[in-house]
Amino acid sequence: MTSTTPSPARGFADRPGRGAVTGRLPWALVVPGVLGLAFLVLPFAGLLIRAPWSTLFQRLAEPQVLEALRLSLVTATVATLVCLLLGVPLAWLLARVSFPGRRLVRALITVPLVLPPVVGGVALLLVLGRRGLVGQWLDATFGISLPFTTAGVVLAEAFVAMPFLVISVEGALRATDQRFEEAAATLGASRWTVFRRVTLPLIAPGIVAGAVLCWARALGEFGATITFAGNFPGSTRTMPLAVYLALETEPEAAIVLSLVLLAVSLVILAGLRDRWVTSP
Repeated sequence: MTSTTPSPARGFADRPGRGAVTGRLPWALVVPGVLGLAFLVLPFAGLLIRAPWSTLFQRLAEPQVLEALRLSLVTATVATLVCLLLGVPLAWLLARVSFPGRRLVRALITVPLVLPPVVGGVALLLVLGRRGLVGQWLDATFGISLPFTTAGVVLAEAFVAMPFLVISVEGALRATDQRFEEAAATLGASRWTVFRRVTLPLIAPGIVAGAVLCWARALGEFGATITFAGNFPGSTRTMPLAVYLALETEPEAAIVLSLVLLAVSLVILAGLRDRWVTSP
């Protein structure tokens, strides 16, 4: 005798109205969604359409463009190294050490993410300027002046970019299985050995992802840089500042520089698509 009782899967699939619900497009969501997509994509399309493709490589080879590009690459790389040196230990403290005010510290670390970059530049001036809280001591003791120098560019970029690294590394640390670290410590490894031989390899993908995002953010920094370091050719004029200046005098050069920054952003997103873009 054959049973006529439908299976749960068949009954669920054959429920009336289910195909109708999933088959209809909710136009109340589709229309604003398409408009949002157009709002985000059309400016880039305009940039590509108006680009001087016939003279693109010629303009990229201009001395001022190459100078701004070189300075941007150097300062962004050095700023990323500074963030790695300071940010990875900071992320480890937030993820592994319980101390009073940890939530407050985590909130303070993320402030540069939402703080207007110009405000960050003003804050750096008040602390590291020649009359700043720390800057006046550096100037009087060591003769070091950081504002309006290449070192000032590095500090401004590191200030706005470090939260990306800290958040990424802390998330990687919290996602790792601490039993590996505990096992190494049980076998007699010191904390430094555990961190160097066990922890770092485990969180290496998070460090790489955070460093790449940190580098990209530093490369595109504008507000804090122009406020704290100024806009001097060869020493503080990075690519975003060059774009701003060229827009007033030579719009086609501004488009070329913008295309370079856009290409870098696309490469970064493509490289990190599995971690940051696609959903599980």
